[in-house]
Amino acid sequence: MTQDKLDLLIDLHQPNPRQGPGGDAQTELALRLTGLDPAALLTVADIGCGTGAATLALARLLPQAQITAVDFLPPFLTTLQQRSKAAGVADQVTPLAASMSELPFADAQFDLLWSEGAIYNMGFENGVKNWRRFLKPGGVLVASELTWSTNTRPAELQAFWDAAYSEVATAADKIRVLERHGYSPLGYFVLPETCWRDAYYRPLQAGFNDFLCRHGNSEAARAVVAEHEQEIALYEANSMYFGYGVYVARRITFPQTSHLFP
Repeated sequence: MTQDKLDLLIDLHQPNPRQGPGGDAQTELALRLTGLDPAALLTVADIGCGTGAATLALARLLPQAQITAVDFLPPFLTTLQQRSKAAGVADQVTPLAASMSELPFADAQFDLLWSEGAIYNMGFENGVKNWRRFLKPGGVLVASELTWSTNTRPAELQAFWDAAYSEVATAADKIRVLERHGYSPLGYFVLPETCWRDAYYRPLQAGFNDFLCRHGNSEAARAVVAEHEQEIALYEANSMYFGYGVYVARRITFPQTSHLFP
C-alpha cells in the first residue's frame, strides 16, 4: 500500500467512532465471558485499538484497570486521546504507537489482551500464537475475527476471501487454533448484523461525500470509496455466510515439566 492511499484511509476512517464492526453491548458481553473481576486492578492491552471504541468501553467497565491502547497509526491515537479525555478516563489509558507484530511488552505483563476487528492484520493463528506470552498464567485473550457462519457457501464468495484473507474459517476451526496454541476456550458468539450496518457501515457511508470533497473528488479518493462500497455490498449480499466471531480464551498454565508451549 502506498503512503498516499494509507493517508486517504486514515482520513476516511478517523472521524468515525469505529473502524470495524462492533458494539459496546458486545464488548460488555465478551468481558463478562472472561470471568475477570471488573473491580480488580487489571492490566489490559487493546491491540489494534483504532480511535478507541473498545478502549473507552473497557475503561468504563473496568474502572480500576490500566489499559495500553496500541495502534500503528498515530493519528488514530491522537483521536483516542481526545476521546478518552472527553470521557474522563484519560488517566486509565496509555496510547502506544506500535506494530501488533512487534509489541514491546514483557512476558506475562497483562491480565487481558483485547483485539476487536484487528488481529487479521497479522493473521489469527500468528496473533494468538505470538501474543500468548504477554498474558499472565490464566490471563485471557478476547479477539473478534472473520468467521464462516456455514459449512458451505457460494464459490465466488469463497474465492473472494481466499484471495483477501485465506484464514477465514468456521468457529470450530478457530477454536482448534486456540487450543493448539495453549488456550482454553471460555466463550464464543457472533456479532449481530447491527454491529456491521449501524455501528460501522452507516457512519462510514455518511462520510463519503465529505471525504470526496476534502480530496477534490480525485481519482484516488473515488477508488477508496469504491473499494468500501464493494465491501459493503459484499456483506449485504452474503451476511448469512460470514461475520465476526468473538473468541474468549484463557491462557493455560502447564506443569513445569511440559514443553508444549513457551
